[in-house]
Amino acid sequence: MNKASEILIVGAGPAGCSVALCLSQMGISSTLVDKEKFPRDKICGDALSGKAVEVLNKLDKTYVSELNRDAHFLGSWGVSFVAPNGERLRVPFRTKKENAMPPGFLAKRVDFDNYLFQKVKASPLVNILEETEIRQYRREGNEIAAETIDGKTIRAKIVVACDGAYSSFSKSIAGLTTEPAHNCFGLRAYYEGVQELDNENFIELHFIKDMLPGYFWIFPLPNGQANVGAGIRADKLTDKKINLKKAFEKVVHENERIAPRFANAKRSGDVKLFGLPLGSKKRKLSGSNYLLCGDAAQLIDPFTGEGIGNAMMSGWFAAQQIQRCMESNNFTEKFMAQYDKELYHRLWSELQLSYRMQQLVNYPSLFNFVVKKANNNPVLSETISCMFEDLDMRSRLKDPLFYFKLLFS
Repeated sequence: MNKASEILIVGAGPAGCSVALCLSQMGISSTLVDKEKFPRDKICGDALSGKAVEVLNKLDKTYVSELNRDAHFLGSWGVSFVAPNGERLRVPFRTKKENAMPPGFLAKRVDFDNYLFQKVKASPLVNILEETEIRQYRREGNEIAAETIDGKTIRAKIVVACDGAYSSFSKSIAGLTTEPAHNCFGLRAYYEGVQELDNENFIELHFIKDMLPGYFWIFPLPNGQANVGAGIRADKLTDKKINLKKAFEKVVHENERIAPRFANAKRSGDVKLFGLPLGSKKRKLSGSNYLLCGDAAQLIDPFTGEGIGNAMMSGWFAAQQIQRCMESNNFTEKFMAQYDKELYHRLWSELQLSYRMQQLVNYPSLFNFVVKKANNNPVLSETISCMFEDLDMRSRLKDPLFYFKLLFS
């Protein structure tokens, strides 16, 4: 059985749903496939940053208000960085509090992904195929054919690969490879009863010496739960011969600052491992008849590990490119490259800054100094805030006066 779809979106996570919803706004139909049946779990840190909120507002102004009223979502107002020496830097997600709406949210991915998926299901312009796994892709003339494991073939003028960190499309058609120096392994567990969670639901990033340049995290969740995990760059994991699960358990049970908070905590479910392809290197994200989004485009923040916001942002930019392609009837590699240019114009300054911050934590004493400096330097603290909220940092980073203030204020 063969099917035709001008736009095939592979993967119904935040990136894929963002593409489908944005295209629907434009009056463009698409086919969205996912190998799972929703609702389904996804291993993640479960944090929605300011960029995620920005894209939600672009898609529909009512979405954020809905999340704020939904018991499955917890408003979050900031992040706490804890240096190797234990000094804490509390950084709000928003530099100005003119809006009472939370600048970020915390929710299990099973809930957030299903929220977006239900929005997509409500659109008559999206043909949804759940439990549809694609076995292979091949080029056929000016189209790409996707063959499913049950023998069906879907042909499309544009394939938007949103199928995650282990994207078969990115590997087989786009030729992206995973590089240990630009890849991270993380693990996540859910706990109940973790003590001293922040009263404004700040997420916590603990930079523990034995895990550098990674970190241990505690993210509050609704109903008194917490997403607790750890991540470290793949090459450092190998070089230092670290068993990530054992290192995680050691922090939970033995770390002098963290273990007491877990004295009465109970883990629900298993500890699960996942890959985080980092956006610390520019990659080619498009080609003839295709675009890569989200984790399939390897866009995860190198410092914070946050991926949902960048995934949704890439989905929004992908939809803009698709609209141009349809209007021009042009699906060539050269024309598609506008997507790379626009997406990196929006994200690259932030990704570069995050990469520098990641490198900084290789030097614990220097990172301790930066945290201390930021606690006494409003410009530096505000700059770190901007990494999480819906502000474009490019103008700030290009202003020489900014660096003067950063060094001498």
